[in-house]
Amino acid sequence: MSLSFIDDNWLLQTSTARELYHEFAAKEPVIDYHNHLSPQQLAENHHFGNLHAAWLDGDHYKWRAMRMNGVSEDLITGKGTDPREKFRAYAATVPHTLRNPLFHWTHLELTRYFGITDYLNADTADRIYDQASEQLRGPENGTWGLLQQQDVRYICTTDDPADDLRHHALAATNGCPVTLRPGWRPDKTLRIDLPGWGSYVGRLAEAAGQTIASYDDLLAAMEQRLDHFAAHGCTVSDHGLSNVPNVAYDRAVAAQVCAETLLSENGHCTGDRAQTFLVTLLTDLARNYAKRNWVFQLHLGALRNNNDRGLRELGPDTGFDSIGDYPQAEGLSRLLNFLDNTGELPKTILYNLNPADNAVFAAMIGNFASGGSRGKIQWGSAWWFLDQWDGMSNQLNTLSSMGLLSTFIGMLTDSRSFLSFPRHEYFRRLLCDLLGEDVRLGRLPDDREWLGKLVSDVCYGNAKGFLGL
Repeated sequence: MSLSFIDDNWLLQTSTARELYHEFAAKEPVIDYHNHLSPQQLAENHHFGNLHAAWLDGDHYKWRAMRMNGVSEDLITGKGTDPREKFRAYAATVPHTLRNPLFHWTHLELTRYFGITDYLNADTADRIYDQASEQLRGPENGTWGLLQQQDVRYICTTDDPADDLRHHALAATNGCPVTLRPGWRPDKTLRIDLPGWGSYVGRLAEAAGQTIASYDDLLAAMEQRLDHFAAHGCTVSDHGLSNVPNVAYDRAVAAQVCAETLLSENGHCTGDRAQTFLVTLLTDLARNYAKRNWVFQLHLGALRNNNDRGLRELGPDTGFDSIGDYPQAEGLSRLLNFLDNTGELPKTILYNLNPADNAVFAAMIGNFASGGSRGKIQWGSAWWFLDQWDGMSNQLNTLSSMGLLSTFIGMLTDSRSFLSFPRHEYFRRLLCDLLGEDVRLGRLPDDREWLGKLVSDVCYGNAKGFLGL
């Protein structure tokens, strides 16, 4: 059965929406300023051997759906299982994903990358697997070609401070057509409460080429690594935290906790002092970002590794995380206010995972807006579990009501898959449909050029300016 519903005007309910999409949104290139793609696969123009390797391997969105549909784990993540058998198991799951974003994403990606318009199910699985796999093995469909198909111009990955970034360097010299930049993600340094923190700091010291025996040493090592990242074009930091603890900055306590933990046998510290350490180091890092004109990103609200058995058998980031209900407002406000008071608040993007916090985050960004810096504090695009039609619609509506949609820096994939970039198209169609419906209802004037400028800015121009590209 052909998926005739994905046509040129798919999801665009009004003539205004259709014009805004085709004349403005669809023509803009893609800036993806936060994702988890492999720098090595991009730098080396990796060619995937089959559709499973490109599409299912590592995709915990699809894994969760398969588990909920009763698929056995060996057909999801099993190391010895034939990739074709795993793909068949996913194909059999797809008909059950109706109204889940996976149903749209799956068929949009098959259409955009491979020209496949058939409905994916158990009956079509082998034909689609063979057709797409053959195309993936073609010389034009390495990672470079896949990104060029979607007009992707800029990629920012997620990288640990101890990483050597050699693949980013390779991409800069071997003709990669996409600008690849690292993203600084120092979560392991901040989380002194987790077992193994001391061992990780040893790895960081080795990467920095210096001894770490104190908080000052730790900061010096981090600054050396910040310099290393900057030399590879990094302008973006990112932090994945449950929330920002509502505790005061205290350099003396942080220094004491750091020194004691480095000398301890278990290599980590828990309790209130660990929270003080986190907030203090996070603040000192943010000061560094401000000096360098880097972007400060905070992804807040995930409740990670809920399933002990899943974590033990498969490791983190395998589909066992969910939405947390942490207090967000006071600790976040305290941090941003502390930095703003001293003129050291960098450009900032805040992401929430719990939709109950939408209004909190939409209101928060207005507290620290700064004259002379358009859209300095951003409420980032709907993230993870909210990266779907309702989640994105609610985010845009709340942002429009409490802030300025016109300054929004738009969509990102937050993905590990090189086939995920039609999600930008999905977002753009939603944005245009939202504005078109407002025109139809008389909520906005029918000025196509004015609205088109807003669409172009949200899809591309605002992110380009915000990141200084």
